[in-house]
Amino acid sequence: MKQYLVKGMVLSLVLAVALTAFVPIESYAASQTSIKKININTASLTELQQLPRIGEKVAQRIIDFRKENGKFKSTTDLLKVKGIGEKVFASLKDRITV
Repeated sequence: MKQYLVKGMVLSLVLAVALTAFVPIESYAASQTSIKKININTASLTELQQLPRIGEKVAQRIIDFRKENGKFKSTTDLLKVKGIGEKVFASLKDRITV
């Protein structure tokens, strides 16, 4: 009888540890999906500066490019703006939309 009790306690402990191991993963996934995307066709200077690696000068270039060339047709059009290369684009592509 004692063996069954010990086995049950060990099984309960293993199950509890296994279940708690998945909580951070779910929390991380939920936090990643809750990031609000910024529309590069309508965003203000301040909103654009919320993007990673986008300061005031580059944000202003995005707005100027938009005024001169019309709306961006796709997010990759952002690569046409001076100061936005492949590395910068890669850091913000999941946070922008058109």
